[in-house]
Amino acid sequence: MIDKYEDPFVKISYMIGGDEYLKVARSLLKSMDATDEEIASSTGLRINMVRKVLYDLFGKALITGVRVKDERKGWFVYRWRSRRDEVENFIENQKKKISERLQHRLDYENSSQFYHCGNNDCSRLTFEDALESFFKCPSCSGVLNLKKNDKSKKAFAKQVDNIRKEMQS
Repeated sequence: MIDKYEDPFVKISYMIGGDEYLKVARSLLKSMDATDEEIASSTGLRINMVRKVLYDLFGKALITGVRVKDERKGWFVYRWRSRRDEVENFIENQKKKISERLQHRLDYENSSQFYHCGNNDCSRLTFEDALESFFKCPSCSGVLNLKKNDKSKKAFAKQVDNIRKEMQS
């Protein structure tokens, strides 16, 4: 289990992928420049799981790998190292992506009128889709009425504002 005093690199790794990521991240902090086999041995995870985690963390720029020749075996291996200095950048990039997605959703909510039949199991439709179906619900055939989306707009606007304020501080 993860505790509040855990290294931010370990916390982020856990948030990305769960227990396997947690074990690999802790192992990377304990031994710099470890191979995938050494990490598998220290964590008890299968080598293919360790490689999956390593490649994912590498793709997110949270670790780096250096290719070296294994003198014993004669082939090339990667030695992996955490990039703890990149954790803050990773978090900021994720916040930026979330903020952009929420802003797109807010723009969509602001630019559309929605119609709904009142049945919780049915989806709401845009004006264009409601018109196309002659204002009859395609799922239950109920009459489609204009549905206010002020609560949704407020909620998305608040989330966007909160993330942007957090990013500025």
